[in-house]
Formats: sequence, C-alpha cells, structure tokens
Amino acid sequence: MAIELAKELKKYTNKIRLVSRNPQKINADDELLPANLLDKAAVEKAVEGSDVVYLTAGLKYDIKVWQRDWPLIMQNVINACVKHHAKLVFFDNVYSYAPDEIPDMTEESRMAPVTKKGKVRANLVRNIFDSVKNNGLTAMITRSADFYGANVSTGFLNIGVINNLKKNKKSFWQSDVNRIHSFTYVPDAAKAVALLGNTPDAYNQTWHLPTSSEKWTGKDFINQVAAQLNVRPRYYILSKFIISLLGFFSSDIRELNEMQYQNDQDYFFDSRKFQQRFSFNPTSYEEGIRQSVS
Repeated sequence: MAIELAKELKKYTNKIRLVSRNPQKINADDELLPANLLDKAAVEKAVEGSDVVYLTAGLKYDIKVWQRDWPLIMQNVINACVKHHAKLVFFDNVYSYAPDEIPDMTEESRMAPVTKKGKVRANLVRNIFDSVKNNGLTAMITRSADFYGANVSTGFLNIGVINNLKKNKKSFWQSDVNRIHSFTYVPDAAKAVALLGNTPDAYNQTWHLPTSSEKWTGKDFINQVAAQLNVRPRYYILSKFIISLLGFFSSDIRELNEMQYQNDQDYFFDSRKFQQRFSFNPTSYEEGIRQSVS
C-alpha cells in the first residue's frame, strides 16, 4: 500500500518524506528518513514540517506484537501530529467491527470486536477520535477490506489463490468457498487515500476505500484467476479444524484462527459513501485480477 500511495501523492505534492526502518525511494525526489516508530523522538522528527501524515505501517501478524507495539506507535504519531499541527490519515482494516456487521459493512457499522486483534485495532481508532475531540488533532480513518493487487505480499487472495495458481499449484481458501467476500484493489485504495488526505472537509470521519460492489464468492475468485492463467481451478479448504490443528506447528497459521468469523459468513464491504462523493468507480474484479496476475 505504501508504495502505491507514494506514487499517487506525486499528483498533489513534490515533497514526500518516506519513513520506515529502511526506506527506499519510490519517486526520484523522495526524502528518506530511517526511523523506528516506537521511538518518540524519531517520530517527532519524522512528522516535523509535514502537513499530512499517512500512517500505513504494518506489524508482524502476531497478537503479542500488536498488543505491545501498536498502542505506543499510535500514541507517538498522535502526539507528534498535535505538536507539529499535522493532519493524520490512518489506513485501517475491518477488524474492529462486530461479527454480525461483516455481511454488510458501512462506515456506520458497530465497533464491537470479539477478537484480540480486533480489540487492538478498535482502541487505535478510539485514541484517534479521542484526540480529535480533546487535543485538537485533525484526522481521518481510511478503511479497507482485505486487499489484493500486483506485488501484494500479505493479502490472502494473493497468497492463497493468485500465487499458487500462477505456479500451477492447488490454491486454498479459508473456511467457506461459497461465501461472498469483498476485496479492495490496492491501486484504487492508494488513489483514494491520497485524494482524501488532500480534501480538507474529508477529515474527522471514517471512509471506506473504493471496493467493487460485485458479490463474488471464493469459488468465483478461484475460477476467474484460473481462467485468466489458463489452468485448472484446483483448491482445498483451510477449515477451522485444519487451522486449529496446523496452529500447533505454525504460529502464523495459529494467528488466523480467531479471524475465521470473517470467512465462514458473507463479508461485504460497502464503499458507496466515497464513490458518490468523488464519482469514483472501483476497478472490477475481472480487471483487478488481470492486472494482478499479469
């Protein structure tokens, strides 16, 4: 996401500062600033002189890491933004929504997470809006469904389906292949986040990033990827039982277990608020997959 966002921000500014442990230029004139977001002084230096701060950081998919590091990172960023009068744009996911909201998610969906990861994410959002209310912060939440696209290394559509079928291996899906599942195309998300960050009256609220309204099931995605690659649509299911079993041997798989409520029911992400405000048509799944597999 950060790479695509850096490209999109060139439409709005020639002053882009990339901050991470080991930043690399995306645009020729990017400013690079190595920093550890757990270091308060380093974050203040990174934010100083900025008009808008885009927090797109991703941590290891480990609940202990999330509980330890996310609150400190967010507080460091909020404090630095308030101190230097910078606006904050936070790239978020849907983990904070109540399980019964997953079949039809909107910006008004109830935040009532039941998972450990969801509770971490919900607290980050609360901290942002508490600071908006009480500390003079100007901020927004930009929220994405599960995402996919070329060179995406963490999305499960890429990992489970696209990457495996490209190697003519059997793909996999989590829990139920017959359920609807929305996916946000990363280039669309990057365009939207850059646009929102540069729209003054878009702040102090939540935005769902543009996502196709097509109601495809897991099987639809597998069939489409296979058809575009001209291979058989072979797949197996990572059921809750298998995930629980494999979790004894793999911490990465064990981390998936508590999130299966998002895969054993329909998962539909409504982005009409953004689409109507900015007259934006999300990329279709057929076209997004074509770009992702090419």
